[in-house]
Amino acid sequence: MEALTITECGSGPAVAFVHGGAGPRTTWTGLESLSAHWTLLLVHRRGFGTSPPPVGGRQDFEVDADDLEAVFREHRPHVVAHSYGVLGTLLVAARAPESVRSLTLIEPPLYFLAAKDPEVARLQRIGDEVLTQGLDADPDILREFLTLAGAPDVGTEGVSDAAVRRAWGGRLPGEARPDLDAVRAAGIPALVASGGHLPALESICDGLADALGARRLIAPGAGHFVPAAPGFADQLTRFLASAHRRAPR
Repeated sequence: MEALTITECGSGPAVAFVHGGAGPRTTWTGLESLSAHWTLLLVHRRGFGTSPPPVGGRQDFEVDADDLEAVFREHRPHVVAHSYGVLGTLLVAARAPESVRSLTLIEPPLYFLAAKDPEVARLQRIGDEVLTQGLDADPDILREFLTLAGAPDVGTEGVSDAAVRRAWGGRLPGEARPDLDAVRAAGIPALVASGGHLPALESICDGLADALGARRLIAPGAGHFVPAAPGFADQLTRFLASAHRRAPR
């Protein structure tokens, strides 16, 4: 497997940031202050930046897991993951829990955690149509998906179109079944965060926090891009400091 591109800045213990459908620059805006006390490792998933192209031309959380395991084993970082990036991260944490010090998991599309919630079922249908149909999806559904995802330039050609093309044909999140019992049994400190902007995502995050015995944080003000929400950086810093003290060296 070709190595992923990682942009590094700061000093101190390592924190790896794993983005989802948007690139690192968009996803992690608001967390620059952490570099004063932590070494920030901004991972570029396949198809982003100068990382290798996706295997078979499509995003796949199983391939992400193989890529990320190499990164995590090398650095043994605290990990902050967003959206689709949470899927591969949790697969690694389940099979190689010793490779991570803590997990911060932000608004993942783990639909099975709230399978009986009609809002979650609807969110899954919208997401699946966009991933399978791309720009040929129903325009109203496409617009709603991009709005919920916090994509820029909704309704215009440009960044949003590029994001849809990159996601098109990707492995559907509904296929992901990370072993959450294994992650919990490993005792990995975990924080589950959401932005308080969509009931379906709140249900999923509540379910994930319950499954992992994790701390739960709601940080409104930035939609899906929770890291930019007011106060989130400070709360993440406190969690990382606490988890670092707890994690075995």
